[in-house]
Amino acid sequence: MYERREITTQERIQQQAYCEKVKAHIAGRPHYALVDTYGCQQNESDSEILRGWLVQCGYELTADEDKADLIAVNTCAVREHAEKRVLGNVGALGHNKAKKPDLIVCVGGCMTQQPTVRERIRKSYRVVDLVFGPHEVWQFPELLLKTMERRGRRGSKSRLIAAEPSEGVVAEDLPRQRDSAVKAWLSIMNGCDNFCSYCIVPYVRGRERSRHPADIEAEARQLVEAGYKDITLLGQNVNSYGKGLDEGVDFPDLLARLDAIPGDYVLRFMTSHPKDATEKLFKVMADSEHCAHHIHLPLQSGSDRILKEMNRHYDRAKYLEKVALARRYMPDLVLTTDIIVGFPGETEADFEDTLSLVNEVRYDAMFTFIYSPRPGTPAAEMPDPVTRAEKQVWFDRLLDAANRISAEKHAAYVGGTVRVLVDGETGQTPYNLSARTKGGRLVHLAGDPALVGKFLDAKITDSTTWALYGQLV
Repeated sequence: MYERREITTQERIQQQAYCEKVKAHIAGRPHYALVDTYGCQQNESDSEILRGWLVQCGYELTADEDKADLIAVNTCAVREHAEKRVLGNVGALGHNKAKKPDLIVCVGGCMTQQPTVRERIRKSYRVVDLVFGPHEVWQFPELLLKTMERRGRRGSKSRLIAAEPSEGVVAEDLPRQRDSAVKAWLSIMNGCDNFCSYCIVPYVRGRERSRHPADIEAEARQLVEAGYKDITLLGQNVNSYGKGLDEGVDFPDLLARLDAIPGDYVLRFMTSHPKDATEKLFKVMADSEHCAHHIHLPLQSGSDRILKEMNRHYDRAKYLEKVALARRYMPDLVLTTDIIVGFPGETEADFEDTLSLVNEVRYDAMFTFIYSPRPGTPAAEMPDPVTRAEKQVWFDRLLDAANRISAEKHAAYVGGTVRVLVDGETGQTPYNLSARTKGGRLVHLAGDPALVGKFLDAKITDSTTWALYGQLV
């Protein structure tokens, strides 16, 4: 039986005590820390906690590697390219450590949950002092203190502290250091029970465990009261929220509960699994005051045969039914998706099924990837006779279709007026501000930086494949 464990108040107090001990270790001069994040929004959320702990431990945050006394790399394991890039960048930190021998290098995140990666770091990446997984973020001060104490012992032969991988932990009331004063991540659950044949996430993030709705609502209220305007609910599969809880609250119930919080803000969520996207969800979204009319609904393939091999639990017809139903409730729906090209055993006919579905659905944006084998997943053992060059041809055709459709959809905005949230500065002229429509479309504007964090009307004057351009009304 899979176990869910919530950390205790005493455990949280103990971690604060470890923070004070770390602070004593670095007393005497300012110490600086850098957190480098790879991968998904959940990793971004975990990095906010890491930064929060580091500040409580007495560090000042920096973006300068040369200035940092501690560098924490939060890794991603979803694709091979990301893993290689992370390890290359970690190896390059040897130059920093040569110049600053007391530099502490920590590697965390999904990649380190894989035993083969941990062993590879132990053997080949001597620059690394601490390894921990996403389940151990809540006890980072303890792990950091152990690393410092080990480094302080004369004659110590152990150069690496490696936390034992664990699962099932739910931790509340951890410190956070957010990057933005406008946009906030709000994790509602972690882990995944779907075991898609290509995906490493259930093996590195663990099984699904949801936070209690009262805890989520309390955090959401704090964010709204603090002035956050764009709140994104996070989970590997938000649609299956509530499984294993006693409250009897599912994801549409949670969404309605959060929507009732008074204030001027937008609620978003990701990611949704098509098999769990229900009519109840679409109705709650349509009736909501704050919920964005945007769904990220990963398709992965338009071929029934490949969907079955992927273990996706829906077919082409069921997926199209969900899309039609969502658009019936929300005619202004912005629909985005993920698609994998070149899954093991995929034929050109399978790819044509995907391409035809893309042209039928007409997504507002697509995130497309050539299949990347992940050791330990069923798909990694499947025969894969199609060459990388052939897959690239298919990928390029899909990308052309995606770009064409996106450009056509964006062109339809020109001449109209949309409500946007100004969420940042671009550092470029003349369009020095970035903004988002409620559906998540990027809009470039010119205006006073003091407008960041405000909802305004913008008339769209131009568009490209990737963005809209407008003037404030």
